[in-house]
Amino acid sequence: MAESSGELRVRSERVGLVAVVYAGDYLNKLIGERIERECRRSLAEGCRGLVVDFRQTGMVNSIGVSILLGVIDAADRAAAPLVFAGVNTQAAQVFEMLGLTRHVRLAASVESALKVLENDNDHAASYAADRLS
Repeated sequence: MAESSGELRVRSERVGLVAVVYAGDYLNKLIGERIERECRRSLAEGCRGLVVDFRQTGMVNSIGVSILLGVIDAADRAAAPLVFAGVNTQAAQVFEMLGLTRHVRLAASVESALKVLENDNDHAASYAADRLS
């Protein structure tokens, strides 16, 4: 993890115009806030899609989930698709029960999430080209 302004950030990387943010092993208030901050920063820097990787996340608490609503809101405002990758069965059930899956897609891995976003971009570009012709 990198430090910025004396504060630890969650690990992230950029793949083209997509930011991949790694949630770590436990989604609580502190990590949720760091994820949200990293997603907002990435969007402000021009990313057009977000993937949050939950592959290593074993536990999710309610405050962490509520902070994810801020990530969903930021992505929505930026018209950036958001995919949660590697979500375990229990977390997926919580996300579905709380309605988060109405606003995000779930993918088995970061790689499959990137393919989902790539397909979305291909479809959007094709749709825009059809509308302009």
